[in-house]
Amino acid sequence: MPQFYPALLLKRYKRFLADIRLPDGTELTIHCPNTGSMKNCVLPESPCWYSLSDSKTRKYPQTLEVVSAPGGHLAGINTARTNELVEQALREDVITELRGYQALRREVVYGSEKSRIDFLLSQQSDDARLCYLEVKNVTLMEAEGEGFFPDAVSERGSKHLRELTAMVEQGHRAVLLFCVQHTGVKSVRAAAHIDVVYATTLQAARVAGVEVIAYAALIKPEHNIIKLDRSLPVLD
Repeated sequence: MPQFYPALLLKRYKRFLADIRLPDGTELTIHCPNTGSMKNCVLPESPCWYSLSDSKTRKYPQTLEVVSAPGGHLAGINTARTNELVEQALREDVITELRGYQALRREVVYGSEKSRIDFLLSQQSDDARLCYLEVKNVTLMEAEGEGFFPDAVSERGSKHLRELTAMVEQGHRAVLLFCVQHTGVKSVRAAAHIDVVYATTLQAARVAGVEVIAYAALIKPEHNIIKLDRSLPVLD
């Protein structure tokens, strides 16, 4: 995990930009690495944390990493880090349901719709099947303690569910993992009020045998800590 630096979040705009104010009063425009709506995760004049790239070619060397959410909670909004968190958790055997795999590959092309699976796991002594693991980042909390995915209509998310279902039908194992980067979330469910197609497709995938699990992150940006450390229930 990189060094995190504190600031105040002023606004997020044009999807990939955010304005922040540093402790000395300097205002900067920085990169916002999140393609979602970031619903309920943008509070003007609220504490945030950013990282700094040493790349000489980046127009915006600072990257928004953690923001304040309603209720005094924190949310990790850098979706580029999601798979890093999951890979670390896999290698450290944090994810109980996915222990024992000796081989791990990332971004493997698969399926009839030409998707890329986040992780392809294999060589498990108790299960000879390939395990297709799709990861989704969760930062939306609406009702207290209740997390939702997606935070905007996601045709891509529905496509991934169809691909996972097809893998089960072909005799493989398929798992959807909700990576929860919001300290207030205690359970996760499909956001049918935002994307009814995704919710319906997820229900069908579960019936077909796709396993759906959720793990939450410990987020302590003042100590440069974000890591998955506990499972959460996934509600119907």
